[in-house]
Amino acid sequence: MSDRWFPDDPEGEEKDAPSEPASHDWPIYEPFRPQLPPGEGEGLSPEAMEEHFSGPRTRDPLARLFPGLPRRVRVTLDWILTIAGAVLIVLALKQWVVNPYRIPSSSMEKTLNCAKPAQGCLGDSSDRVLACRICLDFSNPSRGDIVVFNTPSKAAAECGEGGTFVKRVIGLPGETVREDDFGFIWIRGPDSKVWVKLKEPYVSSSRRLLDTEHFGQQWKVPNASYFMMGDNRSESCDSRSWGSVPRHDLIGLVFFVYWPPDRISFR
Repeated sequence: MSDRWFPDDPEGEEKDAPSEPASHDWPIYEPFRPQLPPGEGEGLSPEAMEEHFSGPRTRDPLARLFPGLPRRVRVTLDWILTIAGAVLIVLALKQWVVNPYRIPSSSMEKTLNCAKPAQGCLGDSSDRVLACRICLDFSNPSRGDIVVFNTPSKAAAECGEGGTFVKRVIGLPGETVREDDFGFIWIRGPDSKVWVKLKEPYVSSSRRLLDTEHFGQQWKVPNASYFMMGDNRSESCDSRSWGSVPRHDLIGLVFFVYWPPDRISFR
């Protein structure tokens, strides 16, 4: 077959085909192919060459780290690492962020319930609460906050038990706390001579009058310490018996009741 080009001209003159592309033609570029050093990769297909440079086409990090492991081993190892990671996250949350607690006694009734038929308990089951541990890393507790804390050593002798308590913050560092002859609490600031009566809607009148043991007493709160009391005053062994709680013994602020379902609420 002839490679001649025959233009459409009246004389029918035969001309050679142009050896250069017309000015309007676009140059043709070959796609880039990665090149191996001479002597390497001879006979590899383009796909094999691409895999050589970019690695295996997989999103599984274990397959990338251990390409020789069988798939079953990788799957098992992946489950083990996932479960271990979840456990570590839960432990970290409990240690530094949020921790759950159960209310075992009636010292905070009716705010926080314990389970009947224990003395003074009103609930069918004990309230489960969440305490924010990390909150105390950013600020000090305020008056009226419900706090989880490690009790001073004297608490075990005075209350017959120690460990972890849940009470309400009543007195702040440097203040003086007084309980009058009717069970009401009065606060005097560190540099003040004026007593201010504390408003406590969480304490019912009937429960207030049952607590006569500490009527007329007052307590000085040391610096960097907090005076704690239960809402159910007659059933609460608290700072009135064993003193204030140092700041470093505070664990977290109670902010949420998550069990039982009918008691779910923020505090």
